Amino acid sequence: MHLFVNDLTVIDFSYLDTARGIVGESWIVDVALIGQLNEQNMVLDFGVVKSQIKRIIDDEFDHKLHIPEDSSALIQKDSKDGQLSVTFKMDSLDLIHMSAPDSAYCFVQSENISIEEVLPLIRSTVMRHMPENVKDIEITLRAENITQEYYHYSHGLKKHDGNCQRIVHGHRSKVTVFKNGQADKDWQSYWQKRWQDIYLGSEEDLNQELSTDFCLQNNVLADNYYGFSYTANQGLFELVCPKAISDLIDRDSTVECLAEFMLEVMQQQEPEAEFKVLAYEGVSKGAIAYS
Repeated sequence: MHLFVNDLTVIDFSYLDTARGIVGESWIVDVALIGQLNEQNMVLDFGVVKSQIKRIIDDEFDHKLHIPEDSSALIQKDSKDGQLSVTFKMDSLDLIHMSAPDSAYCFVQSENISIEEVLPLIRSTVMRHMPENVKDIEITLRAENITQEYYHYSHGLKKHDGNCQRIVHGHRSKVTVFKNGQADKDWQSYWQKRWQDIYLGSEEDLNQELSTDFCLQNNVLADNYYGFSYTANQGLFELVCPKAISDLIDRDSTVECLAEFMLEVMQQQEPEAEFKVLAYEGVSKGAIAYS
């Protein structure tokens, strides 16, 4: 007997890639449980599937930085007192450095991060928590089918009480812009290009001393890097990354603030036009700003 639940959850996360840098991603999760009927004539109660399995996936994989542990690009990994720091070298020889609580990471034993590499880890993690009558589990990971402009962005929300405070997690998000009541592909393409594989950092989180010290220790040019840091209720978060893969904004990077930021940029360029922007945060959620 198979019991299935489609669209169980969405894993919003970021991963490190030697070519692209920090990549924000959103994967939709479908599950099917294979097993025998229990005393309730069920494989597993739908409520348990939707709560327990979703919680396992959220706790272990969602809102984390996924790192390919077998990659030669992972040149440093140190842990002390629950704080883990990593350094990753891109193909361009640029470096990405992050220090955060252990819970902000997901390490995958592979040379790169992909659905094919992460899927077995998710499956084995979930299976460890299943009752005896569940003999196997099928999990499908898929990206949202987007037929318009979209981008991959990463960020951290220090004021958030939950896991959004982790300094590097992200989303694959479509963007819709209306100008004077009509869909405007030019502006949608602008945002797709500007925020493709981007880290969105807030000016108030800048830490020049952090980036300067890191660059001196690693013999790279400090002018080419941003340093960001803050302390939230989960602990201290630090990130040093190339300016080339970052965009600095003058506010928090909540989706509400991003929608307002996008609107202001477009209004500055075309003050006579009326705009409406739908900024998505991953799949099927977001914020709307309009003039």
